[in-house]
Amino acid sequence: MTKPLDRDAWVELYDRHARDLHRYLALRVDAVIADDLVSEAFLIAWERRESFDPARASVKAWLFGIGTNLLRQHVRSEGRRLRAWARDHGRRAVTDHVDDRTAAAVDAKSLMSDLTEALADLRPEERDVLLMVAWADLSAAEVAEVTRTPVATVRTRLFRARARLRARINGQEGDDDA
Repeated sequence: MTKPLDRDAWVELYDRHARDLHRYLALRVDAVIADDLVSEAFLIAWERRESFDPARASVKAWLFGIGTNLLRQHVRSEGRRLRAWARDHGRRAVTDHVDDRTAAAVDAKSLMSDLTEALADLRPEERDVLLMVAWADLSAAEVAEVTRTPVATVRTRLFRARARLRARINGQEGDDDA
């Protein structure tokens, strides 16, 4: 980078990207933790602002990369937590006499539980790519910048994640029809 970001540019950068970064992180972790992660991401970015190279990545990708790395530190146990949540919801008793609304809510919770478990079963790098595309609305090229991997690798991971989720859902639909 030719020169580090000055204070006014930094405020503008925060105003432009903090909300999107928070929204992405809050979809992955609790909003309070997302607040902390955003703060920490901007602190780290500020401390490393002299090393930012716009030729390597956009500012958004750079910030999302920092945020994603912080997120990984906080969610190393994400798979275990998601599986525990899915088990807990699977054990809840459902009464025999339920109205249509209650049945729909139970079905939705069951699907959410299944999807959560399926997400937990994905390889971490596939889960990250899928969620960055789905929740942060990043393009494959932006995810490639964030993860410092080739775009083709990002597309492959996204394809595999979607295929695994699709297979899981189709397998469950087949069980219900039997």
